[in-house]
Amino acid sequence: MEKAPLLSFFSYFCMQKIKNSNETTMNILELSEQEIVRRQCLQELKEMGINPYPAAEFPTNAFSVDIKKAFDADEEKREVVIAGRMMSRRIMGKASFMELQDSRGRIQVYISRDDICPGDDKDLYNKVFKKLLDIGDFVGVKGFVFRTQTGEVSVHAQELTLLSKSLKPLPIVKYKDGVAYDKFDDPELRARQRYVDLVVNEGVKDTFLKRATVLKTMRNFFDEHGYTEVETPTC
Repeated sequence: MEKAPLLSFFSYFCMQKIKNSNETTMNILELSEQEIVRRQCLQELKEMGINPYPAAEFPTNAFSVDIKKAFDADEEKREVVIAGRMMSRRIMGKASFMELQDSRGRIQVYISRDDICPGDDKDLYNKVFKKLLDIGDFVGVKGFVFRTQTGEVSVHAQELTLLSKSLKPLPIVKYKDGVAYDKFDDPELRARQRYVDLVVNEGVKDTFLKRATVLKTMRNFFDEHGYTEVETPTC
């Protein structure tokens, strides 16, 4: 009789372990193939001593749109520090291009293996950039502004830093001659996943900024004239 409570506790402990194991299995099964691969990449990054959580502070001094507007080929090389999401990547041996999206727009970044890996260790380029980074990851870039042979204003990276790992894949919207392909345009999905809508669809953020400005202006006007805002049920 004295062993009954111990046996009961042991049974409860085993049942909890089985339950937790089943929940872990179900969580893995609920992940898509891309999500599983991204988690594997995250684990490899941690084993290399790169932990993107929490995101490290990375002060910047320029935005993509401003860099393009202020570019002057006759001036000396302008050193810039930018950060944002990697939205595309074109790997070409020892040199690659990626498109970086910050809070104001997008800019092309040129990455040379020997520039970001000046020493004998080339893992930052060969392993991290080429294999372990994914579309949507947050990266920081230090380099200088130049114009490519095709005439596109870009940033020549001299330092590359992984700031945060994106574990969920983004829809890839491709643009060609001003036409968008594979658009994220389902009305219900756009409403439910507004954060995705803001990232991948051009012009959406500008719409929300204008809306916020209009509402702010209206509130300020009525506040100054003594009105009180009262919320009413919508349904």
